[in-house]
Amino acid sequence: MKTVLLIEDDSVLRENTAELLELSSYNVITASNGKTGVALAKKHQPDIIVCDIMMPEMDGYGAFKILSKSKLTKYIPFIFLSAKTERSDVRKGMNLGADDYITKPFSEDELISAIESRLAKVSILQELKKNQQSDPILTNENEIKTLNDLKIFFDDYGNEFSFKTEDVIYYEGDHSNYIYLINLGAVKCYRIDEQGKELVTALYKEDDLFGYTSFTHNTPHQETAAALADTKLLGVSIIDFKDILSKNHKVLIEIIELLTDDLSVVKEQLLQMAYGTVNRKTAATILKFAEKINRKPDDPIKISRNDLASVAGIATETLIRALTEFKKQGIIKAEGRNIKVVDIQKLKSII
Repeated sequence: MKTVLLIEDDSVLRENTAELLELSSYNVITASNGKTGVALAKKHQPDIIVCDIMMPEMDGYGAFKILSKSKLTKYIPFIFLSAKTERSDVRKGMNLGADDYITKPFSEDELISAIESRLAKVSILQELKKNQQSDPILTNENEIKTLNDLKIFFDDYGNEFSFKTEDVIYYEGDHSNYIYLINLGAVKCYRIDEQGKELVTALYKEDDLFGYTSFTHNTPHQETAAALADTKLLGVSIIDFKDILSKNHKVLIEIIELLTDDLSVVKEQLLQMAYGTVNRKTAATILKFAEKINRKPDDPIKISRNDLASVAGIATETLIRALTEFKKQGIIKAEGRNIKVVDIQKLKSII
């Protein structure tokens, strides 16, 4: 007899659905929220899980994320059960990796059919797996086809590391021996400039990968990484990581896309920092001229751009770019040498 774990906070629906499943010859375990459901799933390891989404303590999405990372439960078929019929909610559930999604109200045939279909799929896959005569770790590597599969590999085989808040994970210049997955907590990467000022280059949260500098050479880290909170990491050695990527090209492509996204974020941050500083200097200088040579702040400022740039301490070309941005935002108007402040409050808010 197959066992179904039913996680549903509505007591009437939970009891009725459990009775329906029992009449269909299933052994049923019930839970009233995601937190309890996760504990029961790990304890009993049911054949399939049917789980509501909107629940107290922990919702269905949270329960699925935890169970999909556990070695005991990650292969158990998971069906979301919810009254939420919006396309975005269906997409979210399936994007997380759920096997199916049933909306309320549902018929007996719909539920039983979904369960039987998923159990049949598991049975077929198990038979195929028994016929494979290969090392289990190598088989696992060959099954890594997505970034999520890679993270599951970290969960199964990664070395565990724990850090307290502000602990340094590695320093700039240290050799990169591991790729890390954040299991709990948060991490910042930063560099120290010539003036001793800290420049944060990246922030990483739970379920993020970090620590990669090169996939072909054991090159030193270009930045320092530290824990922003009490943090637990799962680390896979660079050697093993390169071996995984060499055998799983689809994952390699996803990693390249991840690196591309990281570079785009860093580039955007640098642009914002650079232009943010310039914009503040430009705004402050315009306000200074308005204060010094005009009776009213919004009167035209008859001053050359070269003089504005000189007082602001920035290149004329850089100042012109800032003025152009201000015009686009409707803060100023410019005609020839004259600059008129249109929105004094918005200009002040930039400083």
